[in-house]
Amino acid sequence: NEVQASKALLDHVDVHPDHVFRMAASDGPHGSDPEVAAATYAQILGSRSGGEHTPEFDIHLLGMGGEGHINSLFPHTDAVREQHRYVVAVEDSPKPPPVRITLTLPAVRRAQHVWLLVSGANKAEAVAAAVGGADSDDVPSAGAVGSESTVWFLDTAAASGLDKQ
Repeated sequence: NEVQASKALLDHVDVHPDHVFRMAASDGPHGSDPEVAAATYAQILGSRSGGEHTPEFDIHLLGMGGEGHINSLFPHTDAVREQHRYVVAVEDSPKPPPVRITLTLPAVRRAQHVWLLVSGANKAEAVAAAVGGADSDDVPSAGAVGSESTVWFLDTAAASGLDKQ
């Protein structure tokens, strides 16, 4: 994901490297111990936050899976239910790799602006549920809310389940 984000966006904008919080890859440092990797990443965030547990992000840009997952927050998992920690280990992800770390909903909510970029008819039902106020345990993207704004960027297919009112 980091390589894709860099090629598609970060390599083309003037952003200071200290303002980008890169996660280590699952095959990188601490890759064999996700709990240590999560704690290490949480420390990195904390060190850049002026004493807070995690910084307030300017923007959190998210994609969404067909069942409504964001980051590595899948429906009905401990990670999506986490209420206090900002970074957690995921050891049974339904998508490869099975072992990884993720930002939690409390971390996402530390963003001033949350942008969700979603395309495809296979995501229309989850988009409609999230926008309609579904429980984040069922549709994790429903819990992705910025402190100032939340914007859904949808193609026609992804928006097809929304009311046209």
